Amino acid sequence: MPKFRGVDYYDVDSQLAEEERMVRDTVREWVDDALMPVIQEAYINRRFPRELIPQMAELGVYGANLPEEYGCAGLNNVAYGLIMQELERGDSGIRSFASVQGALCMYPIFAFGSEEQKQEYLPRMARGEVIGCFGLTEPDFGSNPGGMITRAVEDGDGYVINGAKMWITNGSTAHIAIIWAKTGESDEPSSIRGFIVPTDAPGFTARDQKGKLSLLASDTSELSLQDVRVPASALLPESGGLKSPLMCLTQARYGIAWGAVGAAMACYDEALSYAK
Repeated sequence: MPKFRGVDYYDVDSQLAEEERMVRDTVREWVDDALMPVIQEAYINRRFPRELIPQMAELGVYGANLPEEYGCAGLNNVAYGLIMQELERGDSGIRSFASVQGALCMYPIFAFGSEEQKQEYLPRMARGEVIGCFGLTEPDFGSNPGGMITRAVEDGDGYVINGAKMWITNGSTAHIAIIWAKTGESDEPSSIRGFIVPTDAPGFTARDQKGKLSLLASDTSELSLQDVRVPASALLPESGGLKSPLMCLTQARYGIAWGAVGAAMACYDEALSYAK
């Protein structure tokens, strides 16, 4: 397969810093050399290629724009976007995996977590040793997440969580889930808080969703939480209200926009190649 040389009819390359070009080219080369040889088989067999997780960690793609003090690459947002662009060029599921790990799991720990939580999780997540998923969408609440019915009730020195989450990327791969739940007696979105929930906790199950038409090389799951008990230290202390998970989605959508450019580049390049 010929090496991808890029599609840049708007001369974006001339506006990039040298480090940004280097990041893009490094990930581009990895996509050509490591991802493309396995992705067709993974897609056909509807499996997420877990063997690539350590390689992506070595590239520094997980939480790439988070600070170096937590084991992350400390890149600027443009470099992060270029990473998402190149991963999406290879496969949407691979970009989704990295995007969820960084923007939807590492970011809320960084933004809303205690210093102890940051030190405990972020370096290991950057190394790909701990994989996360983001539990916001529910079976009956997708575009209206404020209507969620998942609830975390204080009980002694912790919380008991009950509820279900739907269409969760990385759900059956993850070691931890960032679960958003209403707390206290209120049913208002202002009562929503975030929790770091181990996926091996009693009462937590993740079931892969079958019959997808796309994202076949990505794990998409339904999460069930039945009397899942977590300690008080599982709460993201600075989270509060619907604004918190929506801030995470804003981070992710930035990468998705860059990914759309990568997908368009791949489609154009493939069509041009075929026409020739």
